[in-house]
Amino acid sequence: MTRLPQIALLSDGRRLHLQDGPIDLVVEARGAAGEVRAAYEAAARRFTGLLDELCAELPELRAAAGQRSLLKGIVARRMHAAVAPYGGDCFITPMAAVAGSVAEEILGAMLDAATLDRAYVNNGGDIALHLGNGEHFSVGLMDRPDRFGVMRTMRVDSGDPVGGVATSGRHGRSFSLGIADAVTVLAATASQADAAATIIANAVDLPGHKAIIRAPANEIQPDSDLGTRLVTRDVGALSHDEIAAALEYGAECARQVFDRGLIEGAVLQLCGDMLVIGPKDIEEQRTRLLVLENAVDA
Repeated sequence: MTRLPQIALLSDGRRLHLQDGPIDLVVEARGAAGEVRAAYEAAARRFTGLLDELCAELPELRAAAGQRSLLKGIVARRMHAAVAPYGGDCFITPMAAVAGSVAEEILGAMLDAATLDRAYVNNGGDIALHLGNGEHFSVGLMDRPDRFGVMRTMRVDSGDPVGGVATSGRHGRSFSLGIADAVTVLAATASQADAAATIIANAVDLPGHKAIIRAPANEIQPDSDLGTRLVTRDVGALSHDEIAAALEYGAECARQVFDRGLIEGAVLQLCGDMLVIGPKDIEEQRTRLLVLENAVDA
């Protein structure tokens, strides 16, 4: 029997929920009623069968990214393109960009079918974003993604060169090589944000520290694309200086990624401390990555 995805409006009547296996999307579009309806219909059509497309190329998607790719699917190729800039420096597979790439694909289908004032596709916290003139979007920052409660918000305006937001860290859905509680990245696309968040979160680390418990990824999840690489399972007590050092390792990685034009900004969080990386030096308050103390107004 063919598996059908779950597609339905949420109880608020405004947002669309799309779920198939591990893919779980919340979609919202704003605009004329007919345009929103057309966008949601397009999202549902494109979502149907998308998981099967990815599963058909799963062995290749779990392999280390190289400069060339034999992947065929449009989402699979997008995943590879997002991680390829990092492949020469570290181990990374296209799976590091799967959530953002899927969100980006669904948003693209919506925008091809309708004219919208504002729209987003949220794939477990990795968000593809469209903002018309004068629109803005606020993303809630949590100190760690496995707990409720918003610390601050990041505001993205329509004039900002941001089309994607992604968060990675040791508390997320995927394994992490680092110890960051959360690294949130803004980039031109959701797939680029997803890949960069993974890389930067891996860099927030204290290699060899006795308070950090690690285990081979494939002992926890036999089919993990990380194989025998050690992933973080727990982090014990760290001194203020150690927290600062780990964040600075990640910040240096984020600066390099920013200088290469691969991201627009990043927020790194560990044990209650935070660093912001933006177009100017991280201490400057005029950065376009605006961190606010108010509640989320998205």
